[in-house]
Amino acid sequence: MKRKPSTEATAAWIRLMRIQSRVLDAVEQELKKAGFPPLAWYDALLELSRAPTGEMRPVELEKQMLIPQYSTSRLIDRLVDEGLAARRECKVDKRGQFVEITEAGRELQKKMWSAYSAAIEKHVGSKLSDADAVKLCGLLDRLGCSCDEAPVLAVRDGVAAR
Repeated sequence: MKRKPSTEATAAWIRLMRIQSRVLDAVEQELKKAGFPPLAWYDALLELSRAPTGEMRPVELEKQMLIPQYSTSRLIDRLVDEGLAARRECKVDKRGQFVEITEAGRELQKKMWSAYSAAIEKHVGSKLSDADAVKLCGLLDRLGCSCDEAPVLAVRDGVAAR
């Protein structure tokens, strides 16, 4: 028989799911109040800007997104329609394509960071000391949330680290 989660583990799971939902909703509202598009737009633009050549295959973009994105192709369509990204045919595989960030996309991502970073501070940073944040990262890493890159450092001031 498989082991069932303890009451404490179940309570931790419930809290983790609730806080993730609440904080994401709060951040989305902050972006909306500031007149910006949804967080998924920022997330996609950030990932494209972090790519060494500023471009990725759509499937790679979906894998890198920090938030769930079940309709990446529609998101890419919107970014392209707004001039924030461009599609480019893959020269090696004519059926494949790349999505490339444009200068307008880089500018929007940088502008959105001011509202996004303020929301992170308001809803997370102001509630945790730096030591608490490090502890929380360690606990989340134990659950498999570890990122190979340090997203906080990579997006400091809205500029992707290269």
